[in-house]
Amino acid sequence: MKALVKTRRAPGFELLDTPAPKVGAGEVLVKVHYASICGSDVHLYQWASWMAEHVKEIPRIAGHETAGKIVAVGEGVTEVQVGDFVVLETHIVCGTCYQCRIGRMHVCRNLKILGFDMDGSFAEFVKVPARNCWKVPPSIPREWVSLMEPMGNAVDAILAEPVSGQRIAILGCGPIGLMGIAVAKACGASLVIASEPNPFRRELSKRMGADIVVNPEEQDLAEIVRIETNGEGVDAVAEMSGHPQAFLQALDIVTPGGCVALLGLYNQPVTFNPSDAIMKAIRIHTVTGRRMFSTWEIVTRLLATNKVDLDPIITHRFPLERFDEAFRSIINHQAVKVVFEVG
Repeated sequence: MKALVKTRRAPGFELLDTPAPKVGAGEVLVKVHYASICGSDVHLYQWASWMAEHVKEIPRIAGHETAGKIVAVGEGVTEVQVGDFVVLETHIVCGTCYQCRIGRMHVCRNLKILGFDMDGSFAEFVKVPARNCWKVPPSIPREWVSLMEPMGNAVDAILAEPVSGQRIAILGCGPIGLMGIAVAKACGASLVIASEPNPFRRELSKRMGADIVVNPEEQDLAEIVRIETNGEGVDAVAEMSGHPQAFLQALDIVTPGGCVALLGLYNQPVTFNPSDAIMKAIRIHTVTGRRMFSTWEIVTRLLATNKVDLDPIITHRFPLERFDEAFRSIINHQAVKVVFEVG
């Protein structure tokens, strides 16, 4: 099969012919139809320093955001069957540690991540545990399905607390931030303020439903929030950018007693006085992955009922053979969400 492989501890991938995986007990083989590029895949492509520390085994087939059809099942598999169209939960868990046993599988102590700790889905076929397959109803467009995985991140960040009737700020409008805008509006937020320096993504923020879009490099976000909320501040902030200044802005613009959800990953320490958050009684939520599998149910309902439209953020589609072009389009800020059409 064709597969996009990290073959060296250096920038780049190679497209190789590799053996198709064979399924064992409790596993399934998925024929990949669509596989979208995540920011972490870009870091793997560029061989960022923190990625070099994380990835232990090379070569490794990359990719984890996946949509496809099950073509083989291993012994003991009953929850899915050949022919099911599925999206993959990318956290491979042990199922036996303390976190798994009390319903926190997304932070399993023995967690492995598809495409990093085990071979992934930038390939014609991928093998996963059957429990990592989520069956997708036909009402969801197939080209959206691989995006259900990152949309789960957006759902957990935006719905860290109820948002109906609330005023929300979203800082950073990459793919997950853009999905977060749509989730907030679909779930009844009365006001969504989006902050994003990139002009293309600001325009997409409007298309995804943001009421107010701010360029933080040229406009005073705190002043705009003050005016739009009659001086109260927003009820919740979803910090999606991983920029230290955005974290400090989140603490500043949220109303006393409000909520700040953190999803963006920070490449450097952030210096702040915790007393600033304590004295405002701010609740800080940190989000990683998706809750397995309650978040998947919410994502499915939002997409199956047309509450969220993902078409605007899929800006580019490529075959695997054009992988260098696909990754460069993201690195050069020409694309938002890129999907490989594999099947």
